[in-house]
Amino acid sequence: MKRSIFFLLLTAILASCSNPSTPKPEKKATLLLLNGTFYTADSLNPSASAVAISGDRILALGTDADMRLLADANTEIIDLQGAFAMPGFIEGHGHFSGLGTSLVNLNLLHAKTWQEITGMVAEKAKTTPAGDWIEGRGWHQEKWQTVPDRTVNGYPYNDLLNTVAPNHPVVLYHASGHGLIANARAMQLAGISRETSDPIGGRIVRDARGNPIGVFEENAMELIDKSFNTWRDRRPEAQKQADFEKTVALAGQECVRKGVTSFQDAGSSFWELAQYRRLAEAEQMPLRLWAMLSQPVSADFPKMKDFPQIGLGNGFFTCRAVKCYFDGALGSYGAWLLEPYDDKPGFTGQNTTPVDTIRAVAAACRQYNMQLCVHAIGDRANREVLDVFEMTFGKYPGSDLRWRIEHAQHIDPADQPRFRQLGVIASMQAIHCTSDAPFVVKRLGAERARTGAYAWRSLLDQGAHLANGTDTPVEDVDPLPCIYAAVTRRRADTGLEFFPEQKMTREEALRSYTTWNAYAAFEENEKGILQPGKMADFVVLSKNLLTCPPEEILQAQVLRTIIGGKERYKR
Repeated sequence: MKRSIFFLLLTAILASCSNPSTPKPEKKATLLLLNGTFYTADSLNPSASAVAISGDRILALGTDADMRLLADANTEIIDLQGAFAMPGFIEGHGHFSGLGTSLVNLNLLHAKTWQEITGMVAEKAKTTPAGDWIEGRGWHQEKWQTVPDRTVNGYPYNDLLNTVAPNHPVVLYHASGHGLIANARAMQLAGISRETSDPIGGRIVRDARGNPIGVFEENAMELIDKSFNTWRDRRPEAQKQADFEKTVALAGQECVRKGVTSFQDAGSSFWELAQYRRLAEAEQMPLRLWAMLSQPVSADFPKMKDFPQIGLGNGFFTCRAVKCYFDGALGSYGAWLLEPYDDKPGFTGQNTTPVDTIRAVAAACRQYNMQLCVHAIGDRANREVLDVFEMTFGKYPGSDLRWRIEHAQHIDPADQPRFRQLGVIASMQAIHCTSDAPFVVKRLGAERARTGAYAWRSLLDQGAHLANGTDTPVEDVDPLPCIYAAVTRRRADTGLEFFPEQKMTREEALRSYTTWNAYAAFEENEKGILQPGKMADFVVLSKNLLTCPPEEILQAQVLRTIIGGKERYKR
């Protein structure tokens, strides 16, 4: 009899321990979210109607009645009125300061014609002091509704820019970030002429007579950037910090109103990382930032001894990774391919960083225990990066390194199994698939596009880990169009469907913005899933993303964004 009672008690205790949602009566909730439809991303406890929060952590999940037991007179209660709620979206690859800058300067992302863009520059010139630079980003020649009168490889000449802003240097960055167009004044300040040579890994786009038309690809961008950055560096340090804080605030506002609670920043300088840390420790970061150090030169490798920096500012800043750039973008003919472009015979793209440099950075990352994340878009670039990773893992062994290839847009089928074999994360952006769809077949041909472009299903079925994001400001930071692209591979405007056999399931798409991104950042024990003890980061939506018709994903509205148990946005 005593033995039976003992085993019953033991069974009850173990059952209580194994159920993470069991309320803990010794704690009281500071916030209750009731009457919701929660997707937890937890396969053992996939749904709940209520969540109790204590401070910045989840206390328990369960029924409304159970969670009310954890309330006292000081508990705030929010009735979600049946709305769909889930872990806060994690942006898996974006450019945080770039997003903020795009909200300060000219945002060309939605411009439909070259004339519209030059009109925006003309208006900006009216309120900009003569001699000051005008900056913009987001144009993409493949997405315009009309073709400019004069073009080279689809790029416009800078004639109209010269006309509308003769007294201002103008630099407009391509949506991909891998090209720019500058006006004559900017080129004059940079010392660019017909005789200027193309740098290694870059191209000054020229007409048939050899004259520059104003467009600069890949490493050639540095010729203009050097002059532009010299002008920007004249600002006093206090002004630089104030301007940077403005971009952080604007980027944060844009993210939280779209349900993004964590952001994985794909490349920041030492100075920018110091600013992020300062703001996080002063409790001024609007969301959780996980950042990569932008490709350091060998002389700066010793500075990496100050990293990793993990969970600073109460979990609002982490830097534990390094970002390198290996090739360009498909839209600007910069992706490094095994075979030439279909629409540019004889040209295979740009290797923007020597392989030996990537090897040296990889060795430094192993020395300083940093995660390496390498931008690679073309199939040649992906193969070369996988080779570097494989060699480094053999020379400097370690377990569970989770090194990443950022974008991994076009992968030769022979290389796809290597992601699982090497434990390499394919950090892909689903929205690029549908955004680029109109020109991918033109660039690669139908067979290469079908077998290797945005091959999510192939990679998943082979056991690879994926991450998802928008690459903002290349695309809008809004996760919902990205999730729609993942489950449909269909453009919302024209209905063009891009090889749908590679699409994700609905739950895979949601995991790609929660648990998968957390795993890709070594943060799966902290976020991306609704469990007791995890960060209290939520997004509340007007549509059930698991069950609504695919088209309604795009109609969903963010009702609330909660970070660390605090409401940061309410519609």
